[in-house]
Amino acid sequence: MSAMLDIVSIGMVTAVGLDAPSSCAAMRAKLDGFQETQFVGPGGEWLIGAPVPMPRNWIGEKRLAHMAAAAICEAFDEVPEARGKTALILCLPEADRQGRPLQEGASLLRQIGQIAEVELGSHSRIISHGRPSGHVALDQARSLLARDTTPFVMIAGVDSYLTSAALSHYLGAERILTPNNSDGFIPGEAAAAVLCSRSFSGKFPLCGLGLTREPASIYNGADLPLRGDGMTGAYRMALDETGIAMNQIGYRIADLTGETYWFKQTALANLRLLRGRHDPQDLWSPAESLGNIGAAVVPLMLGMGWMGARKGYAPAAPVLIEASNDAGACGAAILVPQES
Repeated sequence: MSAMLDIVSIGMVTAVGLDAPSSCAAMRAKLDGFQETQFVGPGGEWLIGAPVPMPRNWIGEKRLAHMAAAAICEAFDEVPEARGKTALILCLPEADRQGRPLQEGASLLRQIGQIAEVELGSHSRIISHGRPSGHVALDQARSLLARDTTPFVMIAGVDSYLTSAALSHYLGAERILTPNNSDGFIPGEAAAAVLCSRSFSGKFPLCGLGLTREPASIYNGADLPLRGDGMTGAYRMALDETGIAMNQIGYRIADLTGETYWFKQTALANLRLLRGRHDPQDLWSPAESLGNIGAAVVPLMLGMGWMGARKGYAPAAPVLIEASNDAGACGAAILVPQES
């Protein structure tokens, strides 16, 4: 088992807290940020969402930029020596997603750099795969660190489903949770950041990573039966790279947005690989408190695991973090907390 990168600090901006400690404490306590929004549902009722309580009423790209910059600055506060020595990888929603809350990724990246006072070097980049963007970012970050290209990599994600166009689209597709639709998600927004190093403290290292694709995506359900092949393959790749079996995983964190499809997918992957005796494996999901936060979810889940290990309330065992998107892209990462 060899570590590829280590997570050394985190930052969060969520509907239940404007920093990582308060966000993680609220999620651990099962508090949520759900409230009536300014958007109207099909029956004339106000839609429930999970907006971030920002100090000013910024909208559009400016809102996203301030959210992401706040998370990045929080991560830098713990390791100030990383400023000026860090490549930034920004995780964003899919370019073709309906109601995408930004026009151009490069413009948003520049705004974030200005607000956070971060120099955007030649190794900074954008990944637009929605929820599993963070897994792709981990793969690119470990490559940058392995080549000694940069001593630090900041993986940041920001997203919002709270736009008129997004809500109109997903309401039309019957995917928003409403009084008349129990099989839907609560639209949310968030930003999260994790600062990665090749070898800093060695306390929360990435040891395995899997990236695959599910042929029976949520939109192919009528054509193909869901067997969980994509997520099972991602699990298997991450486990093989780590050198452990599924029964050695202590707990999982998954982007279960609330729709039945995602629960079936993670259950199938787990059942197909779990063999032998094992301790109970908890399943954490930030959506219980934040709703669907899109491309921010993997950096946020990494932060949840990091905080749980640091505070001692997470199992002292490997954690598997998974995410997937509507097009079928699946990612799984295994991190193995080390003794202090």
